[in-house]
Amino acid sequence: MRASLLVVLLAAWMVCGCAGHRSSVAAPAGSSVVRSGDQRLIVTPERALVGKVIKVNEAGRFVVLNYSVGPLPGLELRLGLYRQGLKVGEVKVAGPVYEDNIVADIVAGEAAVGDEARNR
Repeated sequence: MRASLLVVLLAAWMVCGCAGHRSSVAAPAGSSVVRSGDQRLIVTPERALVGKVIKVNEAGRFVVLNYSVGPLPGLELRLGLYRQGLKVGEVKVAGPVYEDNIVADIVAGEAAVGDEARNR
């Protein structure tokens, strides 16, 4: 008798816990909503093109960019070069393309191996 009463009370407690308040606010497609108290934070994934400088040719004023994650940038696109979060140069994508690498001409500033190439 005691065990069955405990099972019934446990089941009732679980049902009441699952029937909590449901939010009627829908998040934008491709994002997730994180609730913190009464505030809602909408997290949206970044869609910027981010590559890494893997080779620099100072004499020819060009760099080789690697885009191992994500799509390659289009030809003639201008990208900023960033080192430790600071913009240090600008490149223009020229090609050719080989697998996940692409060549870009140095337009302004400087470039070093390890710099990030971003379009924003």
